Amino acid sequence: MNATRTLGSNLLCAALAAALPFAAAAQAAQKTARARPGVIILATGGTIAGAQPKPGEAGYRSGSFSVESLIQAVPGLSQLASVSGEQIANIGSQDMNDAVWIKLARRVNEIQKDPSIAGIVVTHGTDTLEETGFFLDLVSTGPKPVVLTGSMRPATAVSADGPMNLYNAVAVAIDPEARGIGALIVMNDDVFFASEAVKTNTTSLQTFGSPNGGLAGIVNYGKFRPASPPVARRVRGGVFSDMPVPDTLPRVFIVSSHANAGTEMVDAAVAAGAKGIVLAGVGDGNGTAPLIQALSAAARKGVVVVRSSRVGSGVVARNVELDDDKLGFVAAMELNPQKARVLLQMALTRTKDVAQIQRYFEAY
Repeated sequence: MNATRTLGSNLLCAALAAALPFAAAAQAAQKTARARPGVIILATGGTIAGAQPKPGEAGYRSGSFSVESLIQAVPGLSQLASVSGEQIANIGSQDMNDAVWIKLARRVNEIQKDPSIAGIVVTHGTDTLEETGFFLDLVSTGPKPVVLTGSMRPATAVSADGPMNLYNAVAVAIDPEARGIGALIVMNDDVFFASEAVKTNTTSLQTFGSPNGGLAGIVNYGKFRPASPPVARRVRGGVFSDMPVPDTLPRVFIVSSHANAGTEMVDAAVAAGAKGIVLAGVGDGNGTAPLIQALSAAARKGVVVVRSSRVGSGVVARNVELDDDKLGFVAAMELNPQKARVLLQMALTRTKDVAQIQRYFEAY
């Protein structure tokens, strides 16, 4: 019996000795995992999750892959951060809508309260990326980085750009330099303030630019390098971060100006129940005489009208080229029509006062 016990004891000791290196490795791995900053990726679909019908074809279907597939496709991501993913939607961003915005914003603000998470990444199609980014910039309630990214090539394309963009977005999201400066967009090694980023090309990898404000920084081998200190308005947080994300957003339409533009689009918007109209004006936010008259008539009926420009850069300042005081208009300042629409939607959840809404536009 003693010999049997001795043999059993020796075998147990040997087994424990053999297991110790593995246990130590497992503990080290757990410690490393705990040391890595936490990042949650909120996926909405888009080209970054797209698949081609056949290899080499130009067309593709957006939102073909899940967030788990996107994470697995990025080498080294697990060494950079402790990453998890959630599928908020899986659509092409041309189909982005208010319901998804509201769901996304509420989840972002929930994560802002989670002490285990250092940053948030949103994957998104590029077509409306600047609009979603600006919306999150307006309503995000905390200092944790909210970084949006996407791709210009689908996941199945030769030299797909999505994995590198996602890696860089996570790198920016965990960087202390990115805290408290508003929502950011990371594409093709560049970092933009979401309030200023604009898609400028239909197919180029270098599609995003910031014509009025310049870069927020670059990502160099996974390291965020800010270009310059952020302006004060970004440091203080979103203009609407002091209120809950609304259940619905008011209907706001964009009406484009062009040669021989008439009143039809304004009349249709008013008939459809528009609470606001953004003019994508020619030049410095102008339009034909009939178009401006129709917009002024809509303003007198209580529809808030904002003058922006289709040009792509520059400032539409108040009472320049048109008499905004007389016409009852708001000047969009630096915001392009699509961003002006987002800010007007949020402004209308709080007030219909034109003077106050003008102040919101001057704040951005």
